[in-house]
Amino acid sequence: MRSLLRRASANFEYRGVRLDWQYAQSEPAEQLAQLHFFTMKKLDQGREIEFRITIREFAVAPKGHHGRFFAQADKQVNQKTAGFVPSGWGDSVLKALSDCLRLIREFPYEGEA
Repeated sequence: MRSLLRRASANFEYRGVRLDWQYAQSEPAEQLAQLHFFTMKKLDQGREIEFRITIREFAVAPKGHHGRFFAQADKQVNQKTAGFVPSGWGDSVLKALSDCLRLIREFPYEGEA
């Protein structure tokens, strides 16, 4: 019983509301997550580049992270200097998505359209 209570308190969401799918995870190491998908088009050097962004809403924040939401784009930016994949962490879909979009907007897309 104590083990069950410990697990339940470790899984308790910040706002006190848990969705039913979040109870399916039995161990935090499983990193169960619901996926959310977004797209945006960036106009860069006269080209329209579509970015697909996946947000993982973890049932419990992964070890070492405070936020439960992680957004990641499907392609790199800034490829000619120091390419990286835009991403963002947050305590909401809005925060993670906004951080990821900020990086997409801030750095040039230097790959093929």
